[in-house]
Amino acid sequence: MQAIFILFCVAACSVTAIELTFELPDNANQCFYEDMKAGIDSVIEFQVVTGGKYDVDMSLEDPKGKILYKDVKKQYDSYSWKTAIDGTYKACFSNEFSTFTHKIVYMDWQKGDEGLTKTTPRLAAMTQLETSASSIGDRLRLIDDFQTHHRLREATGRKRAEDLNERVMLWSMGQTCVILLIGITQVSKIPIIHQLLSSF
Repeated sequence: MQAIFILFCVAACSVTAIELTFELPDNANQCFYEDMKAGIDSVIEFQVVTGGKYDVDMSLEDPKGKILYKDVKKQYDSYSWKTAIDGTYKACFSNEFSTFTHKIVYMDWQKGDEGLTKTTPRLAAMTQLETSASSIGDRLRLIDDFQTHHRLREATGRKRAEDLNERVMLWSMGQTCVILLIGITQVSKIPIIHQLLSSF
């Protein structure tokens, strides 16, 4: 039991992650910073959940200002790299091309070997129970990752459906008003038409 606890502590210390959803206002640029040592495997993943055409600009810079990744108007993407130098890495999201639409963006920044391989490090020979517990932990992390992506897709689909429903309702209300206006106009003109016909 003590070995499992030690294994868990080592696994928890070997990986850290930043996972958040944030609002990016129109004409805004928002950056996130992470201190990292050299030689660490990292993954950054992002997805626009709601807003506009579901796109955002994203750039990733190392401590010297060298651009590791840059892409414009992406709905979602994932980038993996190995840190070359110690220092503060910067990930920036930009919505400067949008003049009136704010966006909600999901970001997952994993650093450490676990972010890439999704397995628990093996320090020594393990018993069958320890192997099973480690395997279950690995699978649970994978399931959590899949559920997060499923929730993001569901939220995006729900927002699009709500927007479509709102537009259909507004269009239907407009059509209803036009039909009522035409009906009232026709009913109000019937006595005038009747008088004109009876005068002949």
